[in-house]
Amino acid sequence: MPQDQGKKRFDRLTLLAASERRYPKSPDEAKLECFDNLYSGRDYVIEFDCPEFTSLCPVTGQPDFGHIVLRYVPDKLCIESKSLKLYLYSFRNFPTFHEEVVNTVLDAVVSACSPRRAEVVGRFRPRGGISINVKAAMGGKIDE
Repeated sequence: MPQDQGKKRFDRLTLLAASERRYPKSPDEAKLECFDNLYSGRDYVIEFDCPEFTSLCPVTGQPDFGHIVLRYVPDKLCIESKSLKLYLYSFRNFPTFHEEVVNTVLDAVVSACSPRRAEVVGRFRPRGGISINVKAAMGGKIDE
């Protein structure tokens, strides 16, 4: 691949090389960035495992802790991992229910990169003696 063409692939990426330290205050303020998928002619699975997810209960304001796993089959674009980290961090002080978190993340990924298939699983730590696990998918099952 010519060097100029390789550089153009990354033109959309503003967060990766930036030393920006301000974190987005909400998912609406956060930005998922993408880069070109060089292997768009084949199906393969990308998995992001985020075991330290936090958000706030919208009723009590207490922190909720969870484990988010994003799996997707990319099409033309791939999600850049630093932008995903900042996007997920934006939930830290954001009041939302677990079901909303998982569906919001899925919607953001689909909007950003239009994957062939995607799924988001949230496994939330118990509060009041009950754990909540949520899975949302788009485009069908992703085989292991």
